[in-house]
Amino acid sequence: MKVLVINCSPVRNGATAEIVKIVTDCLKKRHNVKNICIDDYDINFCKGCRTCHTTAKCVQKDDVDRIIEQYEWADIIVSVSPSYWADIPGQFKAFIDRCTPWCNTHEPHAKISNGKKGYVIALRTGPSMRECEKIIESIEHFYGHMEIECCDRLGLCSVEYKEDLECKKEELVEFCSKID
Repeated sequence: MKVLVINCSPVRNGATAEIVKIVTDCLKKRHNVKNICIDDYDINFCKGCRTCHTTAKCVQKDDVDRIIEQYEWADIIVSVSPSYWADIPGQFKAFIDRCTPWCNTHEPHAKISNGKKGYVIALRTGPSMRECEKIIESIEHFYGHMEIECCDRLGLCSVEYKEDLECKKEELVEFCSKID
């Protein structure tokens, strides 16, 4: 299986990136794994012109299609997102907004291949799981409109720095053991 692990944070070396590394290391023993960071791509904001509702293509030219190529390559997608004011980071939200051409709520729409599975890992600095649930719901909502099957989720609280993950590594490894 081919697995795409996405760092939904613009920070390439923080706690989210460390989770991406742990997940990648766990999964590469059984799968072909790629990881990407959302901040490595140029993503314009959606203009709300709705041209894609009739053409199934966006009028803008940026890196969204490059990310969609990675989604197309993968059988499994693992989105790893921190909390930015109790939701996903703006860079990842801009990407989701720009996926309207692939959204199943209008015809015609573009489509990625069937049978993809999605997993979500959310993290936040505070102790309440409620914020992680909101992040997970946002990503699972996106998966639903992309027709990616939501398979499992993990919320991690009290994670601000990479060092905070030491006591959560076993939980992450266990979560990865269920990704297939």
